[in-house]
Amino acid sequence: MLVIFNHSLTDAQRADAKAGLGVGEFIAPPANLLATWGQLPPDTATLTQLLAPLFNWLREVGREGDYVLVQGDFGATHLAVQKAMALGMTPVYSTTRREAVEVRNGDAISLTHHFRHVRFRLYEELCQELQP
Repeated sequence: MLVIFNHSLTDAQRADAKAGLGVGEFIAPPANLLATWGQLPPDTATLTQLLAPLFNWLREVGREGDYVLVQGDFGATHLAVQKAMALGMTPVYSTTRREAVEVRNGDAISLTHHFRHVRFRLYEELCQELQP
């Protein structure tokens, strides 16, 4: 599984990818490409040129049929999913369950959210019936 993701995979994600998808290896882009992915400038009008080196890496390292975990900036994710599909790869994302923990300390309340991996879900193409 090629991993284009802003965080380290959890043990649960690794176990699910191995058991559920048959993944044997996890391959992340080089640090400089991950740094770009994690810090896309919000004032940039387009992302294609910024992401070109990452897409070149995807083409060079990946193979048709490989799973690609893609999560991050919405626009960048959209482009990376399109690129993975165009290369014959299978892009996926991690679904999570959010658990809220509320702690009261006198009149103050702290709310913490914990996200727990549930499964990997395929990015889907819009089916013909739903297209305009």
